[in-house]
Amino acid sequence: MPERIDWLATPAAIWRAPRSRLRAVTRLDPVDLDDLLGIDRQKQLICENTERFLESKPANNALLWGARGTGKSSIVKALLNRYFDQGLRVIQIDKEDLRDLTEIVDGIRELPQKFIVFCDDLSFDEGDGTYKALKSVLEGSIEVPPDNVLIYATSNRRHLMPEYMSDNEQSRVVDTEIHHAEAIEEKISLSDRFGLWLSFYAINQEQYLEIVDQLFQNVSDREALHAEAIRFALAKGGRSGRSAQQFFKAYSDHF
Repeated sequence: MPERIDWLATPAAIWRAPRSRLRAVTRLDPVDLDDLLGIDRQKQLICENTERFLESKPANNALLWGARGTGKSSIVKALLNRYFDQGLRVIQIDKEDLRDLTEIVDGIRELPQKFIVFCDDLSFDEGDGTYKALKSVLEGSIEVPPDNVLIYATSNRRHLMPEYMSDNEQSRVVDTEIHHAEAIEEKISLSDRFGLWLSFYAINQEQYLEIVDQLFQNVSDREALHAEAIRFALAKGGRSGRSAQQFFKAYSDHF
């Protein structure tokens, strides 16, 4: 069973499957929502959903999917920093441990705090059955899901599972309606249980340099800064908020 945690003072915990317990997080990532640029619409929608949840109004489980390094995980961390004082708590669980999800939820369903169960970089391989535990918590089985728990997950895959051209072979159109093949229906059925889908796309160079400028606020030679930042992004193989943060860590003493 999970160890007893003082949720009045503890903002977050991580599930440790080998010991079947929750470990309290003592050092939070201090990221703020205002630090995340170029994703204003996504921030607005996830904040509105989270605020409804905290007010005990109907709210949706959320799937944040899209390109790597675009702020999907950072948004969830920033939500905790913004809404902790309003009763928000976060429990992080690895995809490999989702079979323990029902046990975790049973341990918190009667608590007064509101919990986001966070699964980062969620995806399933062909034949992986751990997603069934997630399905049960998302929509319940014979028992409805608790009112104080939501699932927020990030993924590079919109439907969380690998998709192949062969999956479409048995799809057909009947009276203008698309009837998907059974393989596709199975894959869509999981992601469909997330009521809020937020998509994240790779940023352009202008957006990338805006993030760089925010990180290097006291630099006067912007031309040199931008040139070095662009070279760094090319070496990394793409522009993203993550690569801008990595550039700052590598070059903060150079400018």
